[in-house]
Amino acid sequence: MAAIRHSLQHEVFQPCDERLLAFVHVTKALKKKKSSFLCIAITKESPYTVNVIQVKKTEKNFYKKKRSWPLNTLKLVDGKAISADSTDFDLVFDKVYKWSATSASERQNFIRSLWKQSFHRQDKPEFKNVPSDWLGSERILPAENETPVIAETSEVGEVEDFQALTEKEEQDLILLMQECGYAVSNAEAFMETLAKDLSILDGENVQSVLASEERVSSLMAHLDEAILEVEKVESQLDSYDEIISHVRTTMEKMEEKNMLIDIANRNNQKLLSELEKVIVELELDSKHQVSLVDADLTTPQGLREAIEAGQALQRVMNAEIHPALVQLSAVQEQKKRFDKWKSKFSQIISRHLNNLFIHLGNDPGESSVQAGELNLPKHSNLHKELRCYTELMHWTKAILENDTSHHFNYCFCIERLQVMDRKAYAALSKVYTSAIGKLYERDIRHFLEEAKVYVSGPIVVAQGSKDEAGAKSKGQNVNGALLGIEKDQWPEFDANERLRFHQIFERVLSQLEPVVLAEQQFCVTFFQLDIVSPTSKNTLTTLDSARVDAKPDEPLMSSYKVERQMNEEVRKMMGDIFGSIEPELINFISHYEKMDSMYCLHTLVRLTEHVMSTQDAGSFLSKSFGPVLVQVKRTYDRFMQNQLQSIYDCRGNRRSKCGILPFVANFDFFARTAEQIFKDTSRRADLDKWYVKLVAAMFEAIPAIAADHPKTPTEVIKMENFHHLFDLLSRLKIAVLDSQRKEAKLKYNEALKGYVTRYFGRPLEKLNLFFDGVQAKVGLGVKESEISYQMAFSKQELRKVIKEYPGKEVKRGLDHLYKKVEKHLSEEENLLQVVWRAMQEEFIRQYKYIEDLIQRCYPGAMIALEFSIEDILQFFSEIARSH
Repeated sequence: MAAIRHSLQHEVFQPCDERLLAFVHVTKALKKKKSSFLCIAITKESPYTVNVIQVKKTEKNFYKKKRSWPLNTLKLVDGKAISADSTDFDLVFDKVYKWSATSASERQNFIRSLWKQSFHRQDKPEFKNVPSDWLGSERILPAENETPVIAETSEVGEVEDFQALTEKEEQDLILLMQECGYAVSNAEAFMETLAKDLSILDGENVQSVLASEERVSSLMAHLDEAILEVEKVESQLDSYDEIISHVRTTMEKMEEKNMLIDIANRNNQKLLSELEKVIVELELDSKHQVSLVDADLTTPQGLREAIEAGQALQRVMNAEIHPALVQLSAVQEQKKRFDKWKSKFSQIISRHLNNLFIHLGNDPGESSVQAGELNLPKHSNLHKELRCYTELMHWTKAILENDTSHHFNYCFCIERLQVMDRKAYAALSKVYTSAIGKLYERDIRHFLEEAKVYVSGPIVVAQGSKDEAGAKSKGQNVNGALLGIEKDQWPEFDANERLRFHQIFERVLSQLEPVVLAEQQFCVTFFQLDIVSPTSKNTLTTLDSARVDAKPDEPLMSSYKVERQMNEEVRKMMGDIFGSIEPELINFISHYEKMDSMYCLHTLVRLTEHVMSTQDAGSFLSKSFGPVLVQVKRTYDRFMQNQLQSIYDCRGNRRSKCGILPFVANFDFFARTAEQIFKDTSRRADLDKWYVKLVAAMFEAIPAIAADHPKTPTEVIKMENFHHLFDLLSRLKIAVLDSQRKEAKLKYNEALKGYVTRYFGRPLEKLNLFFDGVQAKVGLGVKESEISYQMAFSKQELRKVIKEYPGKEVKRGLDHLYKKVEKHLSEEENLLQVVWRAMQEEFIRQYKYIEDLIQRCYPGAMIALEFSIEDILQFFSEIARSH
């Protein structure tokens, strides 16, 4: 137990500056397996505090406080049974805690310690079912005005606390030991001496008691008198206490009355403050009242006064007043006055701006560049004239927005005039968009008509229309610039006109962009289209500031939703103003695409770049260009699809030599034109995709046409066209067609080899047949040196065959072959010498093959052909020069 006591003190209480007085090892009455320690501990510093603490042992064998109760909260100690052998007891604090000690002695010592620590308290707990001898013998009454001495209980089997001797007791003990120096040698004599002294002392004590009996009686009498006097004092104190109790009640009532008076004063002050605030907030200056009902918006001074009056009216209408004060008749009267002023002022603004919008709808515009150039008129002067009315327009929208808001922080909302304000604002917007929209429609139509004149001129345009009509009447395809059609059948086009179209179309788009962007910026500012919901205090609150200044209880729209709402408002208004851009631009592009389908390549690239630039600038123009770009892209895809189909539909020239097919010949012009337009643009991928498709179609069409042509050998058609395509792709250096270029070269070589094999054949046919037989015999096992002994392959037979191929006959055969090749090949590709050289190489190869077999099979026979390799080279050279 001493070891446990030391561990508890060292680990649990010493770090907290507490001292362990007693402890008991317990378990809960219903949970016998979970054990812990109930400890009584006292703080080491004054004021002393005694606590009952439950300590548990953790899994790591450390003691830890689990629960603590101040001893002054202990209400009852129930020993459960008088028997000293019982181990159960209850402690009642805020509720009943049932414990079971591990031994009866620990339970006894713990209950005795609880008694010692609480017997001097006025509100000491009740001890129930506890033997009286555990409590009565240990009562210690503290002296008055002294700190109670905290008794410490001892463990079972331990010695009581040691008490030191006083100085007098120490001196008496020394004197006794000196007088009885023989005590060490004769203990019996020492004991007899002590016994005699003790009897003498007892006698003296009895005599002293008998002598002091009278004093005791006198002391008791004085004590009785003192008790009577104390009772008198207590009675007097009780009367004083009754008087003081009455005084206390009276003071409490007075304090309550003073508190009510103070509350009433504070309420009156607050009411006065609120009323003063209402009067100040709802007060509108007389000069502003005059401006609201009789505003002059035609002069700068009158306009300035009207703006100030409108802002003042808005401020008082949006004053934050407590809802309870709205019911005041004065507030209601003032509200009605505000409604009248607001209605009158709104009518004045609407009438003036309506007339101004209609008048400015006839603005001629101004040009910022020199005369003689293609320009779209700008209307900055119109914007400048309207800009001074911006704050009035904002005022109108702010009233409208606040009227229709669903979140109110102020005293009242305008309900009766809500519909009128909505109609006024919508009507002003409609009048502006209608008037300005007609203005821009006129400008854009005239601008594009003038652009046509700059491209072709009025006479050329008219003639082009007649040509187009004539082509349609004859059934000719006006979009006939197709790869699969001979170039001389393409519609006539002017290269300079194409160049002018590219320049003018770029200027058209460049001129549209600043005009639309300027109008968009003006509308956003003037009509406050970038304000989602203007606050009641500041109509110029933007989206960013609204997000920063939003109160926690005010719902804030997500940035995506706000941006979408703003874009919808801008898109709607700009769509009404510039609704003519899309159809006019489509008509302009279609006019030239009907004349020359190649125009769609340039329009696709130019439009794409301008759509991207206008998107970056946040311009509405990107929305107008978008549908036009979609239509141009469809035209481009249709144009490319027509090119692809023309390749499949091409049959070549079937009346004479085929030559270079139209789509192969036309691809050079087509690719160079496209490369010039699409170079370093974002639409390059679209062109590369069609490049691959077109060349793949050529690879399919060339063999198909070659196999079906009645005049030209298949190998010649493939050889010439794949050679031309290979040469063209090598010169164009289009990266995406690099693999097709290699494939074209491979197919050209295959066709060349096939043609040489088919038409050159074996000029020394009988010699070749002779040596084929020789090779067969060798294959059957006959040795090459014994071939000459075979009857059919003797030296005489070989000489007969060689005599049939003199040099002149060989040259005559080659000359006939050259004429046949010349007849097959076309002049435009100029492959005659290439083919002739390939045939020469093939003849030399066959010659060397025959010579080699003669040397191996007929060694020493002095047999040789009548012409040499030098003769062959001379034959081929002379034939080529002669033609």
